[in-house]
Amino acid sequence: MNPKIIVLDDDPTGSQTVHSCLLLTRWDVATLKTALADAAPLFFILTNTRGMDAARATELTREVCVNLRAALTDYAGPVLFVSRSDSTLRGHYPVETDVMDAVLGPFDATLLTPAFFEGGRITRDSTHYLMVDGKPVPTHDTEFARDSVFGYRTAFLPDYVAEKTAGRLASDSVQRLSLAELRGGKAGAWLAALHDNAVGVVDGETAADYQLFADAALAAAAAGKRLLFRSAASLLTALAKLPPQPVPANAFSTLVREQRPGAVIVGSHVAKTTAQLSALLKERGTVGLPLDVGRLPAERAALVDELTASIAHAHASGLTPVVFTSRAELQFASVAERLAFGDIVSGTLMDVVRRLPTTLGFLVSKGGITSNDVLSTGLALTASRVLGQILPGVTVVQTPAEHRLPQIPVVIFPGNVGGDGALAEAYRRLAPSHAQTRPAKLAA
Repeated sequence: MNPKIIVLDDDPTGSQTVHSCLLLTRWDVATLKTALADAAPLFFILTNTRGMDAARATELTREVCVNLRAALTDYAGPVLFVSRSDSTLRGHYPVETDVMDAVLGPFDATLLTPAFFEGGRITRDSTHYLMVDGKPVPTHDTEFARDSVFGYRTAFLPDYVAEKTAGRLASDSVQRLSLAELRGGKAGAWLAALHDNAVGVVDGETAADYQLFADAALAAAAAGKRLLFRSAASLLTALAKLPPQPVPANAFSTLVREQRPGAVIVGSHVAKTTAQLSALLKERGTVGLPLDVGRLPAERAALVDELTASIAHAHASGLTPVVFTSRAELQFASVAERLAFGDIVSGTLMDVVRRLPTTLGFLVSKGGITSNDVLSTGLALTASRVLGQILPGVTVVQTPAEHRLPQIPVVIFPGNVGGDGALAEAYRRLAPSHAQTRPAKLAA
């Protein structure tokens, strides 16, 4: 019997390589039992902890794990636990895995598997890379390593573990599974030798590499090995062994309600998102509506009223409004102040989402934390089912029939995925009759 894969996702983009499974934005015991009984081999609990400070992330992860432990008391099958996080090594590690071990353990091992092949992230010789123009760049040489909350100095994973655990785990104590060992069929023996919550790091350059590793991990779990993963999305594809997605990537426009225009909400401010936003606003049928974060928090209500009116006007004119936060990243005196202001910005966007026209045809959410808030707060969904990917790494879910925005496709688009034209391509796939290139400028 294959284990049920239970994923605690620190933003809602971890489902970006799978389909047909549930995304939960609530984690009471009854909801968790429903997910355990679901036919899909895995489900996601959207904790959104990447948008929290470490103390709140600890508290919320413990709450989820306590409820999970209660829900699993009468579950007979084996399980695999995954702490899904960013493929560029940003997130609350080891905070979340420490809590999971304390409440759901003990585990034989915690394994770091951060490769995300669909987004050009690979791990070679225990060093994590981002492919840029066909060349591997260590992630410590990218903008992601300079994140003001989750920054780090090294992409060599044993040293990364030592850095993030403040020396509690020494670099030379981290167990390494190399590409040569993995491809040589040694993953099973490597896993069997791990015990007492050893920390291991796993290489992977292709989906086939992770398929080899997943086969070994599933066999180990079925034999009683207790494994915890700190992982990006690609390993989940290999573990779940799903058939092709039910809706082809180029057919999501058939789900757009009455072929009406949609809306796009852009919260992410990374450089890749800004480039994608600029390309999107050159598409026929779109209109840019900037949210000036410099007016927050004092003018929040006025901003929401203005944007709501502009969205309604655009929609009535047959256009797709693109609401985006102003692109400059503000400076703050502390991490706590930055996170608090982020909550204000997201809350303002969610006020806008709650007032979107009820005749909307589709919705695109750009950015991980923004997408989590769209699902859990803006749309107030307790659970939704993943339909598949509209582009590699870009997930689509559908609202239920009884929702105020009934049965529309909702695109969860991570901030750091895709080339410059990816957001525009997703729009064209949803609104092919509206989308043609026209000259336009990115609004200030």
